[in-house]
Amino acid sequence: MKSVEIQGTLRTELGSKFAQAERKAGNVPCVIYGGETPIHFSAPVLAFKSLVYTPEAKTAKITVGDQTVEAVIQDMQFHPVTDVLMHIDFIQLIDGKPVTMDIPVVLHGQARGVLNGGKLKMVLRTLSVRALPNELPDSIDLDITKLRIGKSIRVSDVVPAGYEILNADTAVIVTIKKARGAVDDDDEEEEAAAEAPAAEAAAE
Repeated sequence: MKSVEIQGTLRTELGSKFAQAERKAGNVPCVIYGGETPIHFSAPVLAFKSLVYTPEAKTAKITVGDQTVEAVIQDMQFHPVTDVLMHIDFIQLIDGKPVTMDIPVVLHGQARGVLNGGKLKMVLRTLSVRALPNELPDSIDLDITKLRIGKSIRVSDVVPAGYEILNADTAVIVTIKKARGAVDDDDEEEEAAAEAPAAEAAAE
């Protein structure tokens, strides 16, 4: 998994008043949990561009003073109106200690149902995964080539490799909806079956 380096500044004054001052200065207040004690720091909002605003799952290599830790995003807060990044909670990666992270779902191939006029709908773009740091996948790849109209891929259809998916087994990840003018393979097979006896009778 790729890593993004972030240079942070230790925050010694805590509370909403000081956090607001950091934001006005163009910084994002952050906390790293999971170690012996939480690490409070801030960094310029641009430092998080390739970590937050990306479809890829990445770890963060955060340096605060003379301390450097590997961590993953646990939670983020955005301004409800401006959508500006306001706060990030990180979880420190420790060898042998499982961690939970949202991993992006990547679709491969062109669905059979789409070729027949159906509409692809992606319901879950990420899955919540729990694993040891060295077992965290970069992405969860799904082959949708054989997916037909009216069919779905659910969490239970994914075979984890060294990690646990925390989403409900019945949760739909991607589905093919029937659109106007679409012809499903089942419809084509039924039409062919109905036409076969008529063709045989005409031949007699």
